[in-house]
Amino acid sequence: MNIQAVALRTGVPAATLRKWEQRYGVLTPERTPGSHRRYSERDVARVEWLQARLAEGYRIGEAARLIGSGANALPDDPDRLADEIVAATASRSFERMAQAIDQAFALFPLELAITHVVEPALKRVGELWKSGEARVVDEHFLTELASGKVRGLLDGAIAGPRGRAVLLCVPGERHDVGLLSLAVLLHADGWGVVYLGPDTPLEEAAELAHARGARALFVSATMKEHADAAEASLKDVAERYPDLEIVRGGAAFGGETATATVERFRRAGAGVG
Repeated sequence: MNIQAVALRTGVPAATLRKWEQRYGVLTPERTPGSHRRYSERDVARVEWLQARLAEGYRIGEAARLIGSGANALPDDPDRLADEIVAATASRSFERMAQAIDQAFALFPLELAITHVVEPALKRVGELWKSGEARVVDEHFLTELASGKVRGLLDGAIAGPRGRAVLLCVPGERHDVGLLSLAVLLHADGWGVVYLGPDTPLEEAAELAHARGARALFVSATMKEHADAAEASLKDVAERYPDLEIVRGGAAFGGETATATVERFRRAGAGVG
């Protein structure tokens, strides 16, 4: 598309687009034989990304350095962006890691950013940690970056049209990135989310769910010992609150992915009304 079309679509004046290209190198339009600029969807996405950073208070020079240019430009493909996060973690390029996570949520729809960028990157970094190719602190740093980004997408326990859900990690379980992802996806799908987070007493969570009129209790565990230890309490909760659906998730429970869980509830119409 030409420069006027980009300006109309993004609200960024043509003169500003030329400046961003010439001074900062963040846009790379092709040229027609008559030397007219032709912008790709990638260029438009980068303009929108820059706009988002400016709205957050960045100066254009700072935002341009974040997104990069030429060989330093961040990928705009989900798989390559996940690769970038893994590589940045392995090389301890923490600023680049944060930039890549920001770019994922700026460029892609929420579900795509979570399922095709953040979750694969976290899984691969976890594998690197297990094989000794990444340090514990690096894996923790990435986890906290991703958790903070995802947590910021939740805006409270407002009741949604599909009903209310309570989400928690079982006692002893501290890893909650996957549960956070589920919380955000449920919230985007119309659920009112009560997010309790890591290491939560099951009986207290169930009592809260009952008091808030929740239709489902989502419990997560990544460590088998935590999942096994929680089963007796989960059985008691199921007997005490028969109308409360208990949904197990996380690697230790052998649960489905966050996306599959949301889709299953959508098909079943669970929590509607």
